[in-house]
Amino acid sequence: MDITVLTFDDRDEFKRKGIAEKAISLLQADINISPIVIDGSWGTGKTEFCHKLINLMQGNNSHNLIYIDAFKADHADDPLMTVLAEVIKVLPDDESKQGFMKKALPAVRYGFKASAKAVVAHALKQDFADVADDFDKEIQKAADKAIDATVESVLKDHVKAEKNLKALQNALADIATIKPIVLFVDELDRCRPNFAVDMLEIIKHTFDVEGVGFVLITNTKQLKASINHCYGHAVDAQRYLDKFVKFTIALPETVDTNAHRESIAAIEHYKNLVRSSHVLEDMKLYECGSIRTIKQIIIANRLSLREVETIVRHIEIYVTLAQSNNLQSNTNFGYKVLTILAIAIYSIQPEVAFSILQKRIDAKDIGNCLGISSLSNDIQGRPDEHELICYMLGCTALHNKEHYTPTDNVDVWKEESARYFQGGYRRTDDFASICAEAIQTLTMC
Repeated sequence: MDITVLTFDDRDEFKRKGIAEKAISLLQADINISPIVIDGSWGTGKTEFCHKLINLMQGNNSHNLIYIDAFKADHADDPLMTVLAEVIKVLPDDESKQGFMKKALPAVRYGFKASAKAVVAHALKQDFADVADDFDKEIQKAADKAIDATVESVLKDHVKAEKNLKALQNALADIATIKPIVLFVDELDRCRPNFAVDMLEIIKHTFDVEGVGFVLITNTKQLKASINHCYGHAVDAQRYLDKFVKFTIALPETVDTNAHRESIAAIEHYKNLVRSSHVLEDMKLYECGSIRTIKQIIIANRLSLREVETIVRHIEIYVTLAQSNNLQSNTNFGYKVLTILAIAIYSIQPEVAFSILQKRIDAKDIGNCLGISSLSNDIQGRPDEHELICYMLGCTALHNKEHYTPTDNVDVWKEESARYFQGGYRRTDDFASICAEAIQTLTMC
C-alpha cells in the first residue's frame, strides 16, 4: 500500500493517532515552536507516521503542508533549492508564483556566487602565500590586486545576498499570511552529514519567517553524529542541535494493547503482518508458542519495525521456497518454533545462522539472541521455554555448551525437549539440524 495515502483510520496498530493530534495542536497554536522534531530510531515507522499526520492535518485545511524527502534530495547538494522548489509547487499558477520565483531566484543565485568566490579567494591566497618567494614582485602585485578585487566582489555579493534573502523572507511571509506553511522534512538522518547540517542551518537562517514552520522527522542520535562528523567531536552536538530545535516529540516504542498492558510496538507489528499474509496462513504463526519466541527475540535484540518486517519477509520466502522444493510441511510445535527461531536468527544475525549451518555453534550466540545467559539452577515444574531452546541447541554446540548444560534434573530437561516434538513425523536428538534445514532453504544451497 502507498503509505503517502495512509490514514490512522486505515491502521493505527501502535496507537499513535493521539500523538499526531497533539502535534497538530502545537503546529496550529500561536507559539514559536518551529522546528519540531519527531524523533525515533531507524525502522520505527517515522515516515508512515509523518504521512498519516499530514493526511490528518489536511482535513483541517488550515495550512499549506509540504513533504520533503531529504534523502532523495541530498544529491543536489543545496538544501535551499530543495525547500524552495517544494514551496513553489503549492503556489497557484498565477502571478503570485511568478512573483515569488523572481524574489527567490536572486537569493539562490547570489548565495552560489558568494560562496564560490570565497573559495576562489581562499585558494588564491593560499597558492600565492606558498610560492611568494619564487615570484617576481610585479607578479605578486598583480596577484594582490586580483585577490583584493575578488574580496571586494565577495563583500558586494554578500550585501546583495542579504538584500535578496530579506526579499525572499518577505515573499514567504506574504504567502504565509494567506495560508501558513508547514514543511515536513523526512529522512534527514539518512543524508550525507554536510547536507543534513546545511539543511538545519538553512532552516534557521533563511526560513525563520512568521507563518512558516518545520517538522523534522529524524533519528536525533544519528543527526548528532552528522554534526560531530562536520564539526568534530569537540563540539557538543546536543547543545548545537538545541540552537535549532524548539521541541521534540519522541515516538514511543511501546503501545497499549486491548488488555491495557504495555507491549512492544514491534510485537504488535509482527502479529499484524503474519495475520495479514496469505503466504503464511497455514503456518498459524499468531499462535502462542511462535509468538512467545518472536516476542523474546524482539525484546532481547530491541528490534525495530523494519527489522520485524525483514523477519516476516524471510519467513514468507522460506515458505515459498519450501513449497517449490516440495518439502513436507511440518506444523509440529517444536519444529515450528525452531524453524521460526532459525529464520529470525538468519534475518538479524546471519553470521550466527551460518555457524549453525556449518555445525560450529557457539551456545552463547544462541543465548544472546534469546536474552538467556545461562540455565536456571532451580526449576519449578517445567523449564523456562526459552532456556529449553538454549538447552536443545546448546547440547551439540562447539563452544560454551557448559553454560546451557543442566547439572540438576537432567531427565526433566530431556523429557521436556521430547515433549516439544510429540506427534511429529520425524524424531531427532540433533535439534540444531532442524534450524540448519531452515537456514539451508533460505540460502538456496
